[in-house]
Amino acid sequence: MSSKIIPVEKNKEYIVEIIDNGFNGEGIAKIDGYTIFVQNAIKGEKAKILIVKALSSHAFGKIIEVIKVSKYRVESDCSTYKRCGGCNLRHIKYEKTLEIKQNAVQSLVNKTLNKKIEVCKTVGMENPFYYRNKAQYPVGIDKNRKPVIGIFANRTHEIIQMQDCKIQHSESEKIAKYIFSLWNKEKLSIYNESTGKGLLRHIVIKIGFKTNEIMCILVLNGKKIQNEAKIIEQIVNKFPNVKTIVKNINTKNTNVIFGRENINIYGDGTISDKLGNLVFKISPLSFYQVNPVQTEKLYNIGVDAAKITKNDVVFDLYCGIGTISLFMAKYAKKVYGVEIVDQAVEMAKENAKINGIENVDFLAGDVEQVLDDLINRKKINPDVVMIDPPRKGIDKKSIQNLLSIKPKKIVYISCNPATLVRDLSFFEDKYEIKSITPVDMFPFTSSIESVAVLILKNQGL
Repeated sequence: MSSKIIPVEKNKEYIVEIIDNGFNGEGIAKIDGYTIFVQNAIKGEKAKILIVKALSSHAFGKIIEVIKVSKYRVESDCSTYKRCGGCNLRHIKYEKTLEIKQNAVQSLVNKTLNKKIEVCKTVGMENPFYYRNKAQYPVGIDKNRKPVIGIFANRTHEIIQMQDCKIQHSESEKIAKYIFSLWNKEKLSIYNESTGKGLLRHIVIKIGFKTNEIMCILVLNGKKIQNEAKIIEQIVNKFPNVKTIVKNINTKNTNVIFGRENINIYGDGTISDKLGNLVFKISPLSFYQVNPVQTEKLYNIGVDAAKITKNDVVFDLYCGIGTISLFMAKYAKKVYGVEIVDQAVEMAKENAKINGIENVDFLAGDVEQVLDDLINRKKINPDVVMIDPPRKGIDKKSIQNLLSIKPKKIVYISCNPATLVRDLSFFEDKYEIKSITPVDMFPFTSSIESVAVLILKNQGL
């Protein structure tokens, strides 16, 4: 049996036509049917590329020269985006990025689902800049042994100095840089990954978009900060909207940012924000959608599609701090929110109290197990199920349980179109997939959030 001939060689240049854009925004070219992924290339372009890696099934190339330039190409407004990797679509007109995301979901639908439904247009932002309410800044020691703060270069732990990030809230960078300057002024130590020594590892900023309340989290390789009171005083004097400052203790040699222990050193360790007319408390470790403008659109699509009535029992699986549970509660008879993170469940219960909502129960535990208990032991059959799982999607047992009780409607919110479409394929026989709508939660990145609406067949709306 002869081995497959690869038509390209590493470190050689080729001229290619970019025939499509992939799920991560990369350009796709073909040579003799062989696929080449080209970063920062746009469908319709012709480019001279250098092959940087060649495998049996595909290769990776980088642009040497764009010979034919797409009308959708724009000059990036960020000096570090190519190295950062966060905004990997910054070189494409925003409207085109929305189309790329719609097409990415459509391609998966066409490959996986029996019914080739048409994916809706991606719901974009009027102003797709400075939209993130949570910023995580690593600190470290550079090659010259000097302290540095910024963002990690793509696929490395090299820290690139910040230069007015276009997707973070404009205050986040100012505050982080100021804290870093105070730290250096007091000659406090910076964490060194290679030695595991040094105190400050990350500075994390959370901001309430509608309340303007700010939380500063200092992720530390230890507990004691010299001149702590002095540093706190200077931060809150400089930024009066800082409501709370928290020490998060992480002494492990790990890539995970947060440790489990939080120590409040200013304020009560929480801030609040609003979604619609609801108020939510946010803690250091609780999950809260990072783009509140798009979150409201996302939730409204889901809630409107569910058409919840006062007779409906609703399950909200992977409920976090209860944001969408509380959104739905005013329409429903009863809502059960399920979440594995204990702290998030406690925060969800508190959020229900803050908003005066009493027809919601929040349950802590593994979603698979709690769902099984609700259905098979407590015999609670929901009319509507809202699902917002992690990137891996829904476990098979939960899918089987849902299929066994046949809720009238399922609304599936997903941050990973591949697992979304995979899971939808299991529901196709019993459910009509009414719509799939991408929502651009993370402009200029390849991340795609989607809302799928499923209706039990022969039930109507």
